[in-house]
Amino acid sequence: MLLGVGMAFAANHLCARIAFDHGASVGAGVAVRATSTALVLLVMMRLQGVALSIPARLRGWSLLAGILIATQSFCLYSAVARIPPALALLVFQTSPMLYVLVSWAMGKEAPRWSALPPMLVGLAGLALALDLRVEQLESRWGEIGAGVLWAFASGVSMAMVYYLNTHVMRSMDGRVRTFAMTAVTATLVIAGGAAAHAIVFPSDPTGWVGLAGLTVFYCIAVISLFFVLPRVPATSTAALNFEPIALLLLAFIFLGNTVTPLQLLGAFITVGAIVWLGVSKK
Repeated sequence: MLLGVGMAFAANHLCARIAFDHGASVGAGVAVRATSTALVLLVMMRLQGVALSIPARLRGWSLLAGILIATQSFCLYSAVARIPPALALLVFQTSPMLYVLVSWAMGKEAPRWSALPPMLVGLAGLALALDLRVEQLESRWGEIGAGVLWAFASGVSMAMVYYLNTHVMRSMDGRVRTFAMTAVTATLVIAGGAAAHAIVFPSDPTGWVGLAGLTVFYCIAVISLFFVLPRVPATSTAALNFEPIALLLLAFIFLGNTVTPLQLLGAFITVGAIVWLGVSKK
């Protein structure tokens, strides 16, 4: 399921880049996807008879999670708008590792040091798959620095969301939990974007297709993610490292981007590291 989530998020980012290239603003992308996801969840809960009830002790945490999702969404889309989406996602992939480290530090899970080697190998594979080298980053920092910082901020925010969902808000129904977060995100982004005149919609049909695509794929991905997240160990989120690989393949198929043998090698290393991590749990 986490691999499927990675594919859906990758498709979301591909569509987001198309929408941004055709006139849509970051605020519009975040507002539309958060509002649509919240409405889908609301209809789903009504049809399934799920009570929209948040325990008093978790309301503050739900608000914080929504603020963090809004922050994560805005930061990542800001990065995607400035640098190649695959590069933004590589930096964003620090979030699963940060989540694991925080879970260990807070005593929520016993440290399992055997999980670190496959995680590090997975990140190294991502660097190869995305054709990134240290010397390139140093020489291009002036060009990509702002985007990289936006992406890292997004990763930090998402690691905190992972932790809250798994260890603080776990007792809540996954649908209610996700609805609360996306509803808060939608409210914040719409209010802030409207005040700053930052919600700008696409200027042509291609942009609207991109906006619709990012909304559909995000809705599928985020609902699936927060359903499965409390049911797996923290280390399993390393499977989300497949997201940039999926985006690399989608960009090759739909945008005509070329893939070098070194990038293919990196893709195999990353997928192998995910399998390694899964096998090591047994």
